[in-house]
Amino acid sequence: MKQYILGIEATIEIFGGKWKALIVYMLMLGTKRTGELQRLIPGISQKVLIEQLRELEKDGIIERRTYDEMPPKVEYYLTEYGSTFSEILYAMCYWGRENINLRRERGENVMLLDKKEALKLKKKELL
Repeated sequence: MKQYILGIEATIEIFGGKWKALIVYMLMLGTKRTGELQRLIPGISQKVLIEQLRELEKDGIIERRTYDEMPPKVEYYLTEYGSTFSEILYAMCYWGRENINLRRERGENVMLLDKKEALKLKKKELL
């Protein structure tokens, strides 16, 4: 039997790491295909994205819809259970923005990219 001392351990077990919360956030905005997710999340490799999607699917956070066509079409979307994580994600986004502001006030050279800037950065990485 798996035991936890705090509920946050169970949360981190599912959403911990660099990518899962970002993937879920993007799926909160609507159903996405694998390529769309990879474009929206700069720095994630296709291999890691697929691994993370499979884990989130196994945990019941997302579902995959496969269309019987050529070339194959696969879409991912949040389950009702997965959408219950949205308030936590919004709180994390807010806290992160406040943290960036505080660090900037302290003189650290840090900034929050908007989506367009992040996509430009991703394109440069690919060149």
